[in-house]
Amino acid sequence: MLDSSFAKGLSVLDVFKEGRISVHLDEVVDMLGTSKATAYRYLATLCEAGLLAAARGGVYMLGPRIIELDRAIRISDPLLRAGSKVMRELSDRLEINMLLASYYRDSIMCVDIAWPDPAIPSHHERGLPMSLFQGAMAKIILAHLSQYQLRTLALHHLNEIREGGMGQNWTEFRAHMAALARQGYSVTYSELFEGAVGVSAPILDPDQKILGSITFALTDERWRASKQEDLCAEIMEAAARVNALIAMEADDSVGDAVPSPAPPMVTSRQSPPASARKTRRTRT
Repeated sequence: MLDSSFAKGLSVLDVFKEGRISVHLDEVVDMLGTSKATAYRYLATLCEAGLLAAARGGVYMLGPRIIELDRAIRISDPLLRAGSKVMRELSDRLEINMLLASYYRDSIMCVDIAWPDPAIPSHHERGLPMSLFQGAMAKIILAHLSQYQLRTLALHHLNEIREGGMGQNWTEFRAHMAALARQGYSVTYSELFEGAVGVSAPILDPDQKILGSITFALTDERWRASKQEDLCAEIMEAAARVNALIAMEADDSVGDAVPSPAPPMVTSRQSPPASARKTRRTRT
C-alpha cells in the first residue's frame, strides 16, 4: 500500500482529465484538505519529478515527464506493440474500424485505433478513458475479471451493471459474465455509437490475466449483411494472435534476464577434472 502522504500527493494528477489542463494551488488545498504549505510541498515534489510544471499565478500544468513516459510506453508496452500490429493488419484487410483497449482501474483506456470507415464517427483516441459497463470492449474485459473483482464491482456499481443489461443482482451478473467468458467474445448494439455494433475479444497476459480487448466497430447495416459468425471468429483469432505475441515477448524477456550458468567450482572436497590432474610421483 502506498504511503498515505505519497498517495495524497499523487492524487493531484487525478484532476487532469479531458478538458482540464491546469490546476490552481488553492484548488489543491481544497481538494486535499491540507494547509497551503503542505499542498505547495506536494506540487513542488511533482514539479521536481517532471510530472507537473509551474505556470504563473499559482497555476500548475502537466509536465514534460508525462510525454517522456508516454513515449516509453509506446516503445515497450506489450499490449500496444503486439495489439497495434495485429489490429492494423486486420483493419486494412477487412476495411473495418478497430479499437485496442486496456483495463485501467474502474474503467478502460483506449490504447490505439484504426478507423478506415467514416460511416461511424470516431470519438476515440489514445488515452481516452471509457466506461467499464458499456460496449463490447468493456464487457469482455469484465467477463475475465476474478470473482473477487466482479463481486466488488457489483457492490459499488450495481446501477451501472443494470443499465448495461448485465443483470439485476450479483447472481445474474456473475452468470452473465461466466457465459461471456465461455463464449470468448462480446457483441453489443448501439451502446457507444447509435447504429453501431461492437464485437470484442479478450487480450490476456501469459498468466491468463486480462490485459484489455480488441474490437470491431461496424455499422448495423454491415453487421446484418455480414456472416456474423465469421466476424466473431476473426476477432477471436486476432486476440489469439495478440496473446501469442505477448507471450513470446515475455519469454524472450525472461530469457534475456536469465544469466548464463557459471562453470562448476572446484572445492577442496572435489577432485579436479581428469585433464587437470597431475601425474603423482612415487618416491623411490
